Amino acid sequence: MPTIKNNIFWICCLAFFFSCKNDDANQHKKIFNINLDQNLTSLDPAFARNQNAIWMTNQIFNGLVQVDSALNTVPCIAKSWNISTDGLTYTFNLRTDVFFHDDPLFKKGKGRKVVAQDFTYSFFRLIDPKVASSGGWIFSDKVKDIHSFVAINDSTFQVKLLKPFPAFMNLLTAQYCSVVPKEVVEHYGKDFRNHPIGTGPFKFKYWKEDEVLVLLKNEHYFEKDSHHQQLPYLDAIKATFINDKQSAFMNFLKKDLDFFYSVDGSYRDDILTKSGRMTSKYKGKFQLIKGPYLCTEYVGILVDTSKVIVKNSPLRIKKVRQAINYAIDREKLIKYLRNSIGTPATSGFIPKGMPGFDSTKVKGYHYNPALAEKLLAEAGFPNGKGMPEIKLSTSTTYKDLIEFIQGELNNIGIKVKVDVSPSASLRDLMSKNEVGFFRGSWIADYPDGENYLSVFYSKNKVPFGPNYTGYFNKEFDRLFEQSYYENDTKKRYELYQKMDNMVLENASVVPILYDQSVVMLQNNISGYNFNPLSLMILKRVKKA
Repeated sequence: MPTIKNNIFWICCLAFFFSCKNDDANQHKKIFNINLDQNLTSLDPAFARNQNAIWMTNQIFNGLVQVDSALNTVPCIAKSWNISTDGLTYTFNLRTDVFFHDDPLFKKGKGRKVVAQDFTYSFFRLIDPKVASSGGWIFSDKVKDIHSFVAINDSTFQVKLLKPFPAFMNLLTAQYCSVVPKEVVEHYGKDFRNHPIGTGPFKFKYWKEDEVLVLLKNEHYFEKDSHHQQLPYLDAIKATFINDKQSAFMNFLKKDLDFFYSVDGSYRDDILTKSGRMTSKYKGKFQLIKGPYLCTEYVGILVDTSKVIVKNSPLRIKKVRQAINYAIDREKLIKYLRNSIGTPATSGFIPKGMPGFDSTKVKGYHYNPALAEKLLAEAGFPNGKGMPEIKLSTSTTYKDLIEFIQGELNNIGIKVKVDVSPSASLRDLMSKNEVGFFRGSWIADYPDGENYLSVFYSKNKVPFGPNYTGYFNKEFDRLFEQSYYENDTKKRYELYQKMDNMVLENASVVPILYDQSVVMLQNNISGYNFNPLSLMILKRVKKA
């Protein structure tokens, strides 16, 4: 851990490096300034479980593969790979020009070359109970033990799976799967979280928690652009940690920040019209980019009739659940509560932007209050008569959204009581199937529809998995398991679409919207990679 004296030294150095704008040596430095509104939990990729950690580890580390802006899996440290015909063995051919960042623990302080054994160590680390990585799920049910990761030689690495998993290459793009150097990790132990050494386009320089993080350009980075110019273009990244979004936005307006993510409710109307366009107040002053974000906002309904809270609930009746789906005007909700950020979720649980998404093949629910009333009457509750009040659980952040849904259901005669609790408490209740009607969201861990359908697989029942609605369907399970053995991508997507339609017909979920990301950049910034995973990729960013 840095001493107080070292802290003072670095703060002085940073003040000099970042503030001396008139100094000839510094005025040409290309420094990308961002703000993270929550503190970083760790810079160790084995614990990259939230957005800030994922964003920052993605600058410092690399894996075998990576995603491009269209979410295709493309080479990174692995220049090529082969998959056995049975789908169980993946063989990767590694680049031989990839080096870890310099560190005193390496010979002469110079970063050594990455070899296959480094991936054996890094991957086993995720399932090693001593490490207790939050990314253990990546491999835990897919490999047997450390012997499933094989270094055939320095440049050939192999992974042996217990059963086929066609989304495996997509899974390997997760930041959890980054390569780390054993000697550095074992020297620092838990302190590797604030002494990260990777192979990425930027190298760690300084982190004072809750205040500032500095990453500097990796002069020895292996990737080049299409003109053979070495990446990255930026000289440094500086992150501040202002947790008040309004204050941070003011810093962006003053051009103290080059990048700003998300449009918070407190100033949403100031920036965006109800139709989602930039207001005239800011037109031309900065760039605003909006695009798909792999996140489905939904309302979940517990349907497991073995649960006490379901046995006498009107929500156990499918026609009531379908009526709820038809009763909500999603377009109105998105326009007036979110300034048109998001797309109505009328085509399944798998969100727009996911490879294989097809709104013509998956038929969801559109706003149709007349049909909702008809279904309610057929269920034995004409105009809601005789139907007991139902409780809809949410967290504080989404209270306005849930109150809108409450009003929509009230319009067809369904009386709803909104129950607000802390996010952690609600998640705990969901993970025990102890809440019958709840607001939820599912954000993609990796770019494959299987990640969303796993929410309804019976073997993922709580508390071991995310089947929060208690959905069970033997045919769904059969198709889900069949998809693991389908190597033809088109046919696998067809299975996904069939399963998504089955989930919709049962109506144990009410998909509300497919989210969108909003990114704001200063006008002198170019090359920002916008992708549906909302993954921050800065190696191709230029600052004029």
